[in-house]
Amino acid sequence: MLAELGQRAQQYRVGMNLTQIELAKQAGVSRSTIERLEAGSSVQLDKLLRILRALRLSANLDQLIPETSIRPIQLADSKVETRRRAYKRRSKATKEQPWTWGEKT
Repeated sequence: MLAELGQRAQQYRVGMNLTQIELAKQAGVSRSTIERLEAGSSVQLDKLLRILRALRLSANLDQLIPETSIRPIQLADSKVETRRRAYKRRSKATKEQPWTWGEKT
């Protein structure tokens, strides 16, 4: 996936008629960061975002993690609340056995 991303970034850069040095200056990163990205190596997220902005691709970032929509079951309940945290379901075995002090003998 990193190799594909690097190849696409290189295609956009060449399509914009920019050298690696010019793109690096516009993005505020080093030339070696551009080289690593285009070679398919990992780069830091903040630097990747800077490069994408310089390539005018930051508008496409919304597609990476789309905004959640209201599920049909929420509409049926007419309780439209945004979940704030995940929760674990408790097993039924713990509910059936009351808690007691000490050990059983």
